[in-house]
Amino acid sequence: MSEYTSATAKTEVALDKRHAEKMVKKKAARDKIIATKTIEKGLLIVHTGKGKGKSTAAMGLAVRSMGHGHKVGIVQFVKGVWETGERSILDKFPELVTIRAMGEGFSWETQDRQRDIKAAESAWQMAKDMINDPTYKMVILDELNIPLRYDNLEINDVVDFLKNKPKDLHVIVTGRNAKDEMLDVADLVTEMTMVKHPFRSGVKAQIGIEF
Repeated sequence: MSEYTSATAKTEVALDKRHAEKMVKKKAARDKIIATKTIEKGLLIVHTGKGKGKSTAAMGLAVRSMGHGHKVGIVQFVKGVWETGERSILDKFPELVTIRAMGEGFSWETQDRQRDIKAAESAWQMAKDMINDPTYKMVILDELNIPLRYDNLEINDVVDFLKNKPKDLHVIVTGRNAKDEMLDVADLVTEMTMVKHPFRSGVKAQIGIEF
């Protein structure tokens, strides 16, 4: 073994030792923190922001929950007119997931405020029925933030109902421009930030990515 190789080997051994010591301390600190987390509860989760992935992340949580044998309810407040890949695949598991596509498209597509209000109210009633159904472990309110943004639903009524949801039920709300009242009552808020999007470069919505 050359002098250079020997020195390199000794350096690597020293680095490995310091790394192991550091990780032992880090694990002890993390274990101590985790030991203090004893509360079990259903979460109110909000996915908002201008970036892509809000509904996609919610559907991922639906699949994760279904993997544990939990029943999931999904109410789509806007995407009722869209044929989406997630709906096609989740429909194959009717014993684990119920999807209700209640929306009629975005407001700039319908161009009818009263129609939007009626659609939002019907979807919200469906959402309340699912939330009150004890067979569901998770309920996803996809794009609920959109009708709330346009005041097609009363934010205080929605928030008050969600504050009093069943203790062990997870509820996920998606959609950009979440109102402050929704953010305040949520247990977990994630804001998707758009850094770059192909749409701005002229690329149309892609099957399997956008829908």
